Amino acid sequence: MSQNVLIKSFQNGLNVIMEPDVPFPVLLESLENKFRESSKFFQDARLALSLEGRELTTEEEKQVVDTICNVSGLDIVCLVGKDENWDQLYLKAIQQTSYKSDRNNGQFYRGTLKNGQTLETETSIVILGDVYPGSSIVSLKDIIILGGLYGEAYAGGGGEAGHFVVALDMSPEKLKIGDLKYRTERLPKWSIKPKVQPKIAYMKDKKIVIESLTKELLVSSLL
Repeated sequence: MSQNVLIKSFQNGLNVIMEPDVPFPVLLESLENKFRESSKFFQDARLALSLEGRELTTEEEKQVVDTICNVSGLDIVCLVGKDENWDQLYLKAIQQTSYKSDRNNGQFYRGTLKNGQTLETETSIVILGDVYPGSSIVSLKDIIILGGLYGEAYAGGGGEAGHFVVALDMSPEKLKIGDLKYRTERLPKWSIKPKVQPKIAYMKDKKIVIESLTKELLVSSLL
């Protein structure tokens, strides 16, 4: 039955290839058996996951991820697709964001938030896409945007300090962490836009600072 699923590894991730024609409940059972058999090899690893072989709805993707995490102990950070350029950014961000958190205490959102859209969550969240102007993301914990932050972001939505926002391109309309607001700097029309690079916003000395993202900085921001 587990032959319905093939697992291959790549840097910082797993590629799960699924038979396209088997009923979805049968596929889930095959996934459960396959990952339970392999659980001793994973040892609570934090990985990206690529799903191939069949088209899945958002709800089916969630069931697949939940099944894998429940039986294997894996921490699935995000789903990646077939866009190699973006996937390299995703994997780089995963390497740099090995932050301290409860295992599986988070979720992912695959897509772009557009003008007028608001996404709220009680857990940490990884967004695979952009947050456009006029849209907003609100989390009670941490926010990682594997794309551009051009709209609004609010981490520590319950008023808690110690949380952060990470984005591959950090140009927010508004940014808030806990009870503190960040004053965004509007560049003159004639100014040259800085080179895009991953940045982190966090609280330091009772204010929000935004700095280039490094693993060391990310860890120190949590202490």
